[in-house]
Amino acid sequence: MITVEFKRLSVKPGARILDIGCGAGRHTCEAFRFEGVVAVGADLSFHDVSEARGKLNFHEQVGEHGGGVWALSVADVNNLPFKKNAFDLVICSEVLEHIPDHKKAVSEIMRVLKHGQNLVVSVPRYMPERICWALSDEYHNVSRGHIRIYKKRELVSLLENSGAKVWAKHFAHSLHTPYWWLKCITGPARNDSAVVNFYHRMLVWDLMKKPLITRFIDRILNPFFGKSLVLYLKKND
Repeated sequence: MITVEFKRLSVKPGARILDIGCGAGRHTCEAFRFEGVVAVGADLSFHDVSEARGKLNFHEQVGEHGGGVWALSVADVNNLPFKKNAFDLVICSEVLEHIPDHKKAVSEIMRVLKHGQNLVVSVPRYMPERICWALSDEYHNVSRGHIRIYKKRELVSLLENSGAKVWAKHFAHSLHTPYWWLKCITGPARNDSAVVNFYHRMLVWDLMKKPLITRFIDRILNPFFGKSLVLYLKKND
């Protein structure tokens, strides 16, 4: 599930791209498709990094890449093992809502990003996330779970006060919002709900097949029910 709209970004050959909090590598793999880039994924979870390695190896084997290279690191966003001004693009998707010291995390992200270059940040959108919290304590009271809900102006203020400027924004994944509400109603840890499992199969089908009808519905509903808020910023020169 790709949250970042890469078509909005001008990615030049040879660019160094960091996907911090890469998880299983969805955005790292997508970045690897650009010509000649260095795509770096980093995550605190060794298990997730191992899964990302498998996916990147597969992309390399089947030729679904732009001829560049990739690397992975087990790393903490609050203490990144990269030099200052090391990257031409940083992606931080669905990460900051998990981080107790989010100011330190943003400071580290800005440190490794070159001046005048792009940063993309996504977090759960306020309204859908607030409903999830209201429906289920279990949804967020888990190890490394969501510890805060961002209002748009709060996130923009955090990022712009750290030395970047928002130049675009959108909402994403409206079709996923009802799924998570259903999960919260039935119990986030349950896997025996027929309704939830059916909805999940539909989302997987949509992800794999990308039919025009669901793409159209998702795009129409995103301004109202989009699960994620996505901000595009440029680091100040």
